[in-house]
Amino acid sequence: MGFNELLDDLDYGAGVQAAGIRRGYGGPPVRTLSVTYGPTRLRCASLLKPLYAWVAAARIPDPERWRRHAEPAVVVSSNIDTLNLWLSVGPRVILDDLRRRTGIAWEPPNGDLSRFGSVEVAADEVAAAYADLAQAAATGDPVAADVLGWMGAVERPQAFGVREALGRPEAGVKCGWYGAPDESCLRTHAVAVLPGYGTQVSVIVALTALPFTDPREREVYRERVGQGLPVEDEHEKVGGHVLRALMTTTLAELGER
Repeated sequence: MGFNELLDDLDYGAGVQAAGIRRGYGGPPVRTLSVTYGPTRLRCASLLKPLYAWVAAARIPDPERWRRHAEPAVVVSSNIDTLNLWLSVGPRVILDDLRRRTGIAWEPPNGDLSRFGSVEVAADEVAAAYADLAQAAATGDPVAADVLGWMGAVERPQAFGVREALGRPEAGVKCGWYGAPDESCLRTHAVAVLPGYGTQVSVIVALTALPFTDPREREVYRERVGQGLPVEDEHEKVGGHVLRALMTTTLAELGER
């Protein structure tokens, strides 16, 4: 399935993005691609947690304290541990440090700055930032290596079948999923980092915001979120197929074998 066919099948009101980047010294010239349907920016949900963890390390003097919160923030997408990093370091400090590391400027969300998942991003920005993370790990940054290793430990229920769809069981993966009360959609996002040789790396990103308008389903979803219960199954039902199709199509278009 190509992008045209995939996008033509989307419901009215959907928003999706996909992006890929392949680069590395000694390999072919950098190759990038991106596709957008609907809004040019989407709320990031939990997709940026590994990047937050990466830059937060330099701001927390106690490495054990950093690791105690950074690892579960990545491996099990712990919101409590992410908030510990996000608020103790400071949202603007974390995003400014990411800009200095990657050249990508993300703004904290309006209003409640504790909502780390409301930072708005574009898929090509996410792909470029994760490529920087992966290449930093490949060239000896121990913090980046730890973070990338934790992405490799994200288990299947929180990976939405991305590794299997891409045929890359070794990929580092992070997904984000959420449907805010002020949204009529469910956001389900994913990034996969595919290591190559030396400093070569490929990154595949998909962002989806798909209609979720049934009043009863929305009520049940909010109840589950409020009780701290998992909602990954609902996101899989609404967006799993589209998410994986975007990523496999991006991988093919990127020319990855």
